[in-house]
Amino acid sequence: MRLGIVCGHVTLNLAVAAFRGKRLVVLEPVTMENLRAGNGLGGGKSLVAVDELGAACGQMVAFTEGREASNPFWPDPVPVDAYCSLIIDAIDIKP
Repeated sequence: MRLGIVCGHVTLNLAVAAFRGKRLVVLEPVTMENLRAGNGLGGGKSLVAVDELGAACGQMVAFTEGREASNPFWPDPVPVDAYCSLIIDAIDIKP
């Protein structure tokens, strides 16, 4: 699981049936340097994730990737690479 900042959403012209009623968001993974700085920036390479939580732009979320990202859709096979697992309310980093 990694942390990312929601920086936009995706609108599909032809939707995948498994994605109907679900939002796709653009996430920018948070680097450890930016996390420690607490500046609200990501710094990683952006990716698209399925979001059923309703995360808003600028919010920090935790997301899973790979096979684990498709687990919420089980037993249906869904072509998803990343899934928003939770919205981060607060984070405390020990030095």
